[in-house]
Amino acid sequence: MFQQQPHARSNRRPLSRAHRLRTAAPAAALVVLPLVTACGGGDDAEPAAGGRTATPSGSAAPAAGVVAPAKVEVIAGLTGCKVKIRTEADELREGVCHTKKGDYLITTFPEEKLKETWLESAGVYGGKYLVGMRWVVSAKPEMLEPLRAKLGGTVRELQGIGPSANTS
Repeated sequence: MFQQQPHARSNRRPLSRAHRLRTAAPAAALVVLPLVTACGGGDDAEPAAGGRTATPSGSAAPAAGVVAPAKVEVIAGLTGCKVKIRTEADELREGVCHTKKGDYLITTFPEEKLKETWLESAGVYGGKYLVGMRWVVSAKPEMLEPLRAKLGGTVRELQGIGPSANTS
């Protein structure tokens, strides 16, 4: 008679949260690279500031009310987009929205410190991001203020590394 064997257990230890974060954060930043380079640019009239700075645009969102921390789908719904989830990980969830005005990424984090780690990694590339409690929206700079009006948050400009494109 056939006797079913129990499933063999793996002797591999599960990856630590710190290890997963170290590998996922740079990978997530690399996911943003095509969007930043394709949608980058920015306002040439603004001087480059060292480090990341928050614009004094406030964080109230009359249309959104209290949103954050929120799910990718909730944020997408508030912006009028049907999101396509492209990253599901313990450290973050990421979805892309395709609209007539442009594409943008919505990234949510289970903890605020994971969002800050992600922003530090993204800071290598520079650019502007809409940042809320445990979420970040990556979009063309001209799309950030209209999205902020719907979602709240703060527009942050991250200083990239290397020579500035605006140098003469």
